[in-house]
Amino acid sequence: MKIGPKYKIARRLGNAVFEKTQGPKFALNEQKKQKNKRFSRPRSIFGQQLIEKQKVRFTYLLTEKQFAKYIKEIISSKVKNQSEALYQRLETRADSIVLRSGFLKSRPFAKQAVSHGHFTLNGKKIDVPSIRIKKGDKLTVRESSKGKGLFADIENNIKENNQPAWIKINAKDLTIELIGEPIYIKTESHFDLQQVLEFYKR
Repeated sequence: MKIGPKYKIARRLGNAVFEKTQGPKFALNEQKKQKNKRFSRPRSIFGQQLIEKQKVRFTYLLTEKQFAKYIKEIISSKVKNQSEALYQRLETRADSIVLRSGFLKSRPFAKQAVSHGHFTLNGKKIDVPSIRIKKGDKLTVRESSKGKGLFADIENNIKENNQPAWIKINAKDLTIELIGEPIYIKTESHFDLQQVLEFYKR
């Protein structure tokens, strides 16, 4: 997926979209710019929904086609809590699991590691970042990949990371096991999935 200028996108969507724009320097610059704005035009409902959609797309580095496919699946499934179902679909992608584990510090690196075949799923090599990981599944760094530069800081990364309760890390074997389901908590997220769903239902 072609991203474009990250700082420009983050100024429009919020600094939480990309790892590199989450530093204090960027946040401080944005605060100063907001104070300097004398007039602000309120967004329409459609405009706000569009912003929320773009936040999710860029957070998970998804193309419009990929994301629309997920939305269509969720809406057609008739599940009761569609926001949570969408969140779980996004968070149980292989690249998302690798990122949450702390093995790698950014989504582009996590996506790259999976697509280059550095992980196995339940013992079988995978190279598709979007593959869905289910409860009980195990992602493991391949033995031949453990010495790669991509994983040079993996021990420190794991120590510094606070992984969610729904994944279990085996630092010795470099294995990630999905032991639960991600829970969508709107107040702890930087995007509103209900607004995203409403955008696609228009």
